[in-house]
Amino acid sequence: MPILSGNAINDRLQSLLPPGVELQIPPSCMLDMHGEPMEYEEGVRLSVRFPVLPRYANPMGHMQGGYIVAALDNTLGPFSYLIAPPSVTGTLNTQYLRPVTADTAFIVCTARLLERTRGTLYLLGEACNPEGKIVALCQATCQILATKSP
Repeated sequence: MPILSGNAINDRLQSLLPPGVELQIPPSCMLDMHGEPMEYEEGVRLSVRFPVLPRYANPMGHMQGGYIVAALDNTLGPFSYLIAPPSVTGTLNTQYLRPVTADTAFIVCTARLLERTRGTLYLLGEACNPEGKIVALCQATCQILATKSP
């Protein structure tokens, strides 16, 4: 299966837009978090790297859980668009395994397809620290939007 990296992933996302449809790719939320697409294995997985910025810190100095979830969501969303027609997130459940401390330079989030039915994607996500240890896991269901027939 082909593997894309870096800007080639955003180029692939752009190429999937139907004529006349204007979407911002990458979206502002991805740009704000400085998400860097790392690797896309066709239909299998997408990995995106996110820096751990001081402004993401909670009072304990760890990356706030909401930012970890946002990084996961910013990985699951593009992955869902790469593997299926546009969809919307119905559920996103997250489990935190260990903190992302202030001395952590980045996390890498990876999205994978668990199952696809006619109208639903079941996705898995994980966020890992630079040592490859999982810091958070998530499961998402995405409802595929109905497309209009010509």
